[in-house]
Amino acid sequence: MMEKIKSYNYQKLWTSILKSLKKTGKRIQPIAIAVLIGILAGVIMMLIFNPEMTLWGLGRLLMGGMTIGMKGLGDTFHHATPIILTGLAVAFAFRTGLFNIGASGQMMIGAYVTVHVGILWGMPAPLHWMVSITLGMIAGGLYALIPGLLKAYRNVNEVVSSIMLNYIAANLLVFLIGTFVLNQQNQGGSRNIMPSAELPKMLSSIFGRSPLNIGFLLAILVAIITHIIIYKTTLGFQLRASGFSIDGSKYAGMNTKKNIIIAMAISGMFAGLAGAVLFSAVGKTIPRSLEIFGEGFDGISVALLGLGEPIGTIFAGIFVSHLRQGGTYMQPHFKPEISQMITGVIIYVTAISAGLQIVLRKYRLKIKDWFSKRRHKEVNTK
Repeated sequence: MMEKIKSYNYQKLWTSILKSLKKTGKRIQPIAIAVLIGILAGVIMMLIFNPEMTLWGLGRLLMGGMTIGMKGLGDTFHHATPIILTGLAVAFAFRTGLFNIGASGQMMIGAYVTVHVGILWGMPAPLHWMVSITLGMIAGGLYALIPGLLKAYRNVNEVVSSIMLNYIAANLLVFLIGTFVLNQQNQGGSRNIMPSAELPKMLSSIFGRSPLNIGFLLAILVAIITHIIIYKTTLGFQLRASGFSIDGSKYAGMNTKKNIIIAMAISGMFAGLAGAVLFSAVGKTIPRSLEIFGEGFDGISVALLGLGEPIGTIFAGIFVSHLRQGGTYMQPHFKPEISQMITGVIIYVTAISAGLQIVLRKYRLKIKDWFSKRRHKEVNTK
C-alpha cells in the first residue's frame, strides 16, 4: 500500500514538473527568439565593419566575462547587481499596474545617502555598511513616494512625474555633493567612503581581483523575497489586484490609493538599494555632474527580458551584464557599443512580440471565427 502511494506521489510530482517546464518554455519562447534575432543583428553589424574578425568578435561576445576566466565572471556578476535591482524595481511596479520610469532618480538619492553615511558617520565595520545601505534603500523609497502620492490622490501619470523627478534628483545630487561630501582635491565628485562602510568582498579565492561583493547575494535574496511577497501574501494579492483593475479592487473593498503608494515606495526602495550597493565600495565615488544613472533605464530592459517576474530579473540582469562584458573584450577590433545595440534589438523584438501576443489574445476568438467562416464558405463553393 505504501509503495503504491509513494509511486503515485512521484508520478504526480513528475507530471506537475513537466507541466511547469512546458508552461515556462512557452513563456520564454519569445525571449529566445528575440535573443537570436539580436545576435544575428550583431553579426550583420560586425560583418559590415570588420568582416575578417567577425567570428572572433562573435566568440568574445558569447563568452562574455568568461573570456578572461573567473575574474571576468565575477565582474559580470558585479555589474549585474545594480541592474538586477533596478529591473526588480520596474518589474514590481509592472506587477502592480504602474510604470516606474524614475528608478534612476531614486537610485541617485539612495546612492547619495549611502555615500553620505559612509563618509561622515563613524561606526564599526559590520554595522556601518548595514546602516548605510539600509538608509539608502529607505531614501529611494521615500523619493518614490512623490509620484506615488501624485498618482493616488491627483491621478497624475507616474511616467511623467517620475521621469521629471530624475532630473530633479540629478540637480539635487550635485548640490548635496558640493555642500557635504565634496572631494576638495579635484572638485570632481564625492570623497571615498570609510573602509568600514564598504560591502565585504565575495569569494576572492574564486573570483580573484574582481570587485564582486555581497551586494550580488543581496540582489538575489531581495528578488526571491519579492517573489514570495507578490505571489504568497495578502499584500501581494491586493497590489496585483489593484494593478489589474482599480475599479474591480475598489468594488472588492480594497484601498487602491494605499496600494498605489505602497507599490511605488517598495519599487523605489529596490532602486535606492541599487544605488546603495553600487557605491558601497572604496574608490567608487559619485561624480559631481548632471549625468543620469544609466542603470535605472537598464532596469526597464531587464524587467522586459525577465517577463516582469522578480526571479526573471536575476537571469535577465546577468544576461545583459554578460553581453556587455563580452562587448568590452571585443576591443580593439569592434566598439563595445555593438553589445548595447544587440541588447536594444532584443528589447525591441521582445516588446513587439509581447504586444503581438496581447493583440492575438484579445482578438483570438474573432480570428478563429473569421477563419472558420472562410473555410465553410470555400467548402460550400466547391
